[in-house]
Amino acid sequence: MIFCKTWSEIQTMDRSNRIVLDVLRRLREMVVPGVTTADLDRKAEEWTLDAGAIPAFKGYRGYPASLCASPNDVIVHGIPSRRPLNDGDIVGLDYGVIVEGFYGDGAMTVPVGKVSRAAEQLMKVTEESLYLGIQEAKIGNRVQDIGFRVQEHARKNGYTVVLEFTGHGIGRRLHEDPQVPNYGKPGMGERLTDGMVLAIEPMLCAGQSEVVLEDDQWTARTADGSLAAHFERSVALTPKGPWILGEAPPPAGP
Repeated sequence: MIFCKTWSEIQTMDRSNRIVLDVLRRLREMVVPGVTTADLDRKAEEWTLDAGAIPAFKGYRGYPASLCASPNDVIVHGIPSRRPLNDGDIVGLDYGVIVEGFYGDGAMTVPVGKVSRAAEQLMKVTEESLYLGIQEAKIGNRVQDIGFRVQEHARKNGYTVVLEFTGHGIGRRLHEDPQVPNYGKPGMGERLTDGMVLAIEPMLCAGQSEVVLEDDQWTARTADGSLAAHFERSVALTPKGPWILGEAPPPAGP
């Protein structure tokens, strides 16, 4: 079932996503060679509690940390550890919070020190595909219009999209209907309507898109060891167009 939100509820979700994006920006400043993902996790939780919010991922289906930190060939759901990040790594940071019962969710992939041109290009194209997908999050469009734009941009630049993991609706639950795949055919899937809020999150791979899951049942890597990047924003559908919650100012009125 798809739950559409009221204007007041969307404003609450904007507040939750502002905290998410503030934490991610502060984490980005911490990402230098030698820092550990456990350090990042500890600070993310501290900043969230200081802001009066609740870390959304900790304990979710048994997840043991507040932050998902996914270096290099880890696509998503990397568990923070004491292993230091190295110069030349890239690391995906995926974070969520709860404010007044509503979730915020966002992600970015950032460089560690000086990275290769190939890594820079992968991150650049993945972020571009996010905003191209967001442009399709308009009332009257279909869910797969979003995925088509993401996949089209990835393919044009020589990358593959992950099929096993998708974006999703978000609201009082972290994962709601509909699923928002990063592939599709124009004009297919659920119709997008006023009040829907979607977590749009492209995951692109430099090589093949096949996934292997580690024994911890969380860490998802590329099967061929190629680099992966992940960007995500929570987006509300409004009569005036998509509103990127936490990042953009609201449209002029409900």
